[in-house]
Amino acid sequence: MLPEKWQQIVGNIKDNFKVEADGKERFEEDGGSDIEYIIFNGPLGKMRLEFITRPVVLDRKTKYSNRLGATTVVEYVYSPDEKNHKLKAYKWDEAINDWLEMEAKKFDV
Repeated sequence: MLPEKWQQIVGNIKDNFKVEADGKERFEEDGGSDIEYIIFNGPLGKMRLEFITRPVVLDRKTKYSNRLGATTVVEYVYSPDEKNHKLKAYKWDEAINDWLEMEAKKFDV
């Protein structure tokens, strides 16, 4: 999904539903990732959409030793320019009082 499409979806949600919260979070681990989210009351109840932007992995380097008891370390090389985008949808479950991720198969028409 492209960032322009995400902005269009957020605009449609704000026009048609009651928005409880929206914002952006930044995580520095794994090359750094940005998560934009919106929480709203939709037709299925309380929902959360996340648009995740991460750098593309260019290379993976594995460092190991053949010695007994040695650990293996994997280092990733991330692209400074190219980004990977992902959309996740969650539905609030009152029984467990937590978000449940909705499967992508349910969105097929």
